[in-house]
Amino acid sequence: MLFSQLQKIVGGDLFLKEDTEVNRFSVDSRTLTGNSGQVFIAIKGKKDGHDFLKEAKAKGVRNFILNRRVDIVDGNVLVVEDTLNAFHSIAKNHREKTHVPVIGITGSNGKTTVKEWLSTILSERFYVVKSPKSYNSQIGVPLSLLEFRESHEVGVFEAGISKRGEMEKLQRMIQPTLGIFTNLGEAHDDGFESSLRKLKEKLRLFGDSDKVICRDEATYISELREVIGNKVITWGSESAVYQVKWNSSTICVNDYSFESAFESKTQLENLTHCIVCALELGLSPEQIQKGVKLVEGVPMRLELKKGINGSYILDDSYNNDEAGIRVALDYLETHKQNEKRTLILSDIIHSGKSDKHLYQNISEILRERNISRLIGVGPRISANSEAFSTPALFFNSTEDLLANLPLFQEEMVIIKGARNFELERVVHRLQEKSHGTVLEVNFEALQHNLNQYRNLLQPDTRLMVMVKANAYGTGLLEVANFLQHQQVDMLGVAYVDEAIQLRKNGITMPILIMNPYIESFEQFERFDLVAEVFSLTHFNRMLRDTHEHPKIHLKIDTGMHRLGFHPEELDELIHVLKSNPGVHLEGIFTHFSSSDASKEDVFTTGQAKIFEEAYEKLVAALGYRPIKHACNSPGMVRWPQYHFDMVRLGIGLHGFDPADKLELRHASTLKTIVSQIQHVKSGETVGYSRKGRLAKDSEIAIIPIGYEDGYLRIFGNGIGSVSIRGKLCPTIGNICMDMAMIDVTGVGVKEGDPVTVFGVNPSIQDLAEWANTIPYEILTNVSNRVKRVFVSE
Repeated sequence: MLFSQLQKIVGGDLFLKEDTEVNRFSVDSRTLTGNSGQVFIAIKGKKDGHDFLKEAKAKGVRNFILNRRVDIVDGNVLVVEDTLNAFHSIAKNHREKTHVPVIGITGSNGKTTVKEWLSTILSERFYVVKSPKSYNSQIGVPLSLLEFRESHEVGVFEAGISKRGEMEKLQRMIQPTLGIFTNLGEAHDDGFESSLRKLKEKLRLFGDSDKVICRDEATYISELREVIGNKVITWGSESAVYQVKWNSSTICVNDYSFESAFESKTQLENLTHCIVCALELGLSPEQIQKGVKLVEGVPMRLELKKGINGSYILDDSYNNDEAGIRVALDYLETHKQNEKRTLILSDIIHSGKSDKHLYQNISEILRERNISRLIGVGPRISANSEAFSTPALFFNSTEDLLANLPLFQEEMVIIKGARNFELERVVHRLQEKSHGTVLEVNFEALQHNLNQYRNLLQPDTRLMVMVKANAYGTGLLEVANFLQHQQVDMLGVAYVDEAIQLRKNGITMPILIMNPYIESFEQFERFDLVAEVFSLTHFNRMLRDTHEHPKIHLKIDTGMHRLGFHPEELDELIHVLKSNPGVHLEGIFTHFSSSDASKEDVFTTGQAKIFEEAYEKLVAALGYRPIKHACNSPGMVRWPQYHFDMVRLGIGLHGFDPADKLELRHASTLKTIVSQIQHVKSGETVGYSRKGRLAKDSEIAIIPIGYEDGYLRIFGNGIGSVSIRGKLCPTIGNICMDMAMIDVTGVGVKEGDPVTVFGVNPSIQDLAEWANTIPYEILTNVSNRVKRVFVSE
């Protein structure tokens, strides 16, 4: 629409300089791009948007909706009484142009999870628009609705409130045709006179909805029926519309069964809401099952960090109530390496309960989850110390805790606090490294990529995932624990030391050592490891050094010429196998050298032919069929006919598809900060050997990353760039051991600004091209002195 047409929607006084087509609305000056169709709406909240008009103007914005005329603005202006109401009216008008099913989701917990999972499942049939992230507020909802396009077939939006009167405004915008009520918890209880009042307020979202999905076993079901009557579509008990039973990770709905990757009650409840909604919208069980396989653990703003003395820190200050604590403790089920678990918990500010009742409930949660120790921070939790049966220490303030910090050693430390307690200071004290450079690994991205590759496989095809080289530089223990939780079939490492480290840290799944050192075979029995055997010398040494022979996988060299038995050695190999019937030959495999290269497809086909002939010869001689495997990550994509019994996923887990056919996410982001800004005159030089020569007065940022951290010297002298304030800024001068210099002239960079070395832009692929190498080398080069942080957003 034209900017002038907005007046018909929101009213107000129009001051038009040059009418223009508008197509994008923003309330955050940081997100402005200067696009000619962008409108900046100055909303007064914690900060007044009118205070950022200069910034908006500087970014090129020429369309504004304000609550007063401002002289500094140069462009089209619409002055209204209330800019937030105007924003709502624009979103409402946009929503009313659509005539497709719209699902509105509300409740105390699980809204974002249900929204994300439901959108994934519905995408098996429909083109879906959904709320981004957790956009469920008075500002988030209109931003979400404005993403609606004519081509969308279903909308999925969440709505959250903290006080009376808010839901009516959200309902007028969303106008859901179908509703989902997730649950009723304690979040934002202080904004309502009672739980019943909060329930009634939330249910206002469904005033004009045709149906509302909810669980019939909820304690509030009778009150819910009173408010919304016969609109209710229940699931749960035998009297519900949809009879539901959970059996481990299987969800049975009426006559259908759906296999999931989840076992916790919270996740199963969220997923059941999605399945019931999908059935209501006409998806087939097959479509739903395919969607269920793709759903991801939704971001929860958790960070897993290495701590001092062999500990880990789970940093979570997102949802400081009982449900939030349960979510954080659920998350620990994916990380088994530390059996001892300590919870650092601040006062819970908003619960809607008496402190006595609240902390009795918290105590029960800790007992159920086998928390080893509680450290309470704040006067209210300290005053209720008697409520806890778990061994506990109490401190009246964060300062008191920091002054008397107890010992932490080889344990998982969960830090859960209200924002005003600033428990991030405790996190900083307990972290293993304080290096300003961090490799951030996103578990949601790993989950997404794993699902993408799993979706390529037949149901009976096994999946091995390679975690060699510190899981491609990301973190061996953390990624292995994640994969064990995801129930992959086997892990692969290069050397026995890596496998022993995994065994000592809670990894119980099968582990194949791809290059076992000939002196290490005695360790295989002790730690229950699987050995690759690639030569007769190797095999005979294993037979000599082991009493109860380990499981083995024989490698056949079909043209890679790295390791493996040549076809002409098979007769002698068969003789050794028959002479040692105690050997457990579990697998036979080969390695495709060029499965990603279409120009080498004839060669790959030849490798497969040689391998199949060798495999069948061994099977004929032995009388049984070991696991047969050949495909690596690109082979999984390009050669489905060679998936055989098992495939080996490697770099693909981390977001790289050499075949470029999958929609993968980069899982790792290397970040640092600006240490200092140097103002250097024209004609001067920067760095060693005076390689960085300046043709003009320049601003040079120094960042604390160098070739010791894995940022290669080849990236110096403008070959490489980093991202600061959304702009790519080139290096200048040689890369140093611990530092690099960046030309940030004209970017407005400040000391302390964050820097992205690789991530989305620039990507690891970009760095690989700049260095004339492959992404594997860039990722695995990140040194161990760089702190790893594992994020679930």
